[in-house]
Amino acid sequence: MPKRHELQARIFQALGHPIRVAIVEILGEGEVCVCEIARRIGAERSNVSRHLAVMLQAGVLHSRKDGLQVFYSLRTPCVLEFLGCATRVVSRRVEEDARALSG
Repeated sequence: MPKRHELQARIFQALGHPIRVAIVEILGEGEVCVCEIARRIGAERSNVSRHLAVMLQAGVLHSRKDGLQVFYSLRTPCVLEFLGCATRVVSRRVEEDARALSG
């Protein structure tokens, strides 16, 4: 199996948690500090930091330290296109299920 497939699978794994998806959506708006991410998703900073570390390791995010704060941004903004595609898949599935139930 090509190494490329393994690396691609790591990206999917890194995005494979609802909190991480929420983080990516927030970062789609621009660079944000970990404290703001935690506040916006209603999670503990330590939990958010663990999720950010997974995405950093996979190469999805970039981090920058400014004093005591760490700011995060999308290293690969095209990840938002993937999330948009996933949303379309979910919408189609919901529509098909609704038609099946009504028919």
